[in-house]
Amino acid sequence: MLTAGIKLKNFKNKNKGSKLQKLFLNLIREDNEILNSLKKSYKNSFSKKQLNKFKKSYNFKVIGMGGSSLGSQAIFDFLRKKIDKNFRFIDNLQPTKNHTKGKKYTNLIISKSGETIETIINANIFIKKNDNNIFVTENKKNYLYLLAQKLKGEIIHHNNFIGGRYSVLSEVGMLPAELMGLNVNNFRQFNSLIKNQKFINALIVSVASTLNFIKQKKFNSIIINYDERSENLFKWYQQLIAESLGKKKSGLLPIVSNMPKDNHSVMQLYLDGFKNNFYTFFYVNDLNTKKLKKKNFFSSKDYLANKPLSDIIYSQKNATENVFFKKNIPFRSFEIKKRDEKTLGELFCFFILETILLGKSLNLNPYDQPAVELIKNETKKLLTKKS
Repeated sequence: MLTAGIKLKNFKNKNKGSKLQKLFLNLIREDNEILNSLKKSYKNSFSKKQLNKFKKSYNFKVIGMGGSSLGSQAIFDFLRKKIDKNFRFIDNLQPTKNHTKGKKYTNLIISKSGETIETIINANIFIKKNDNNIFVTENKKNYLYLLAQKLKGEIIHHNNFIGGRYSVLSEVGMLPAELMGLNVNNFRQFNSLIKNQKFINALIVSVASTLNFIKQKKFNSIIINYDERSENLFKWYQQLIAESLGKKKSGLLPIVSNMPKDNHSVMQLYLDGFKNNFYTFFYVNDLNTKKLKKKNFFSSKDYLANKPLSDIIYSQKNATENVFFKKNIPFRSFEIKKRDEKTLGELFCFFILETILLGKSLNLNPYDQPAVELIKNETKKLLTKKS
């Protein structure tokens, strides 16, 4: 067991990663705002008292792009059964109708810079006259800050040292989680995890293995996901890996593959195609799924009768792992035993630390994303010409 809530069967790796051990120790000693956000001692820039007037709201819209939205989407979907609120996520530009007429929403408009063009456009489209509005942005007079003042919305200051994809356990993710009615204190598990030698060893093995895959020109990190409610967790992970490591003609391409559906599309390639992939299996052990009724099956399929759906999916997962093992295809496997805030916080922490260590090992800055600015600047140039 990695923790009480997570079982991890890791990549096979004989490298003990002594250099990575030192890198890890140096990292956790840094005065690092991102790591601070993973700790119990981190102070949110909002208070519960500030949010009390929004607690009775049922309908919420989160308006933001990339890391300003993906973390809270991951939290909402992963813990959906614990949440008695309706959250809608506006995270793209889509020329579709606004289907929110007649409902009063509390809007969470999130952008670190306050200048994200898609967020500004969606705020223009989706904020209605009688809505409540909470703006999460840097403490300076950017576009959204000025809009918040005009609309007399609540302003929550975004920690300007924490970039979007790393902000899930800062106010960017924890403010929505608080409004979802979740226990925000249980997400931040950094302090206990860095005292857990099993966690540290697993982290080092994962990083060492991934570095070895890169040396072998295996650049595709494919997530074999068996939990529908974790799809947005891996969309968050996809951004974390791609944006942090995709620099200087280096990096990894994270691909989310949803199972068992993808057994009938891309699995043939995974098993018998090119060999520049490595894999992460992900399964959540959800009990109390419905049993299949025996009377609905012909005798040729008796082996399905009275089986809970979870047993069938788990068997498919184990069967796929067995085939991968026999074919010597590299993989690790996460099995989630508890679906709660603590476990999700541990997963966030593991993947964030893994990504930062990979970046530092590859002599990359894991915290910036300079190339993205090229498209932003070019878009502004083209739109300015047309106005």
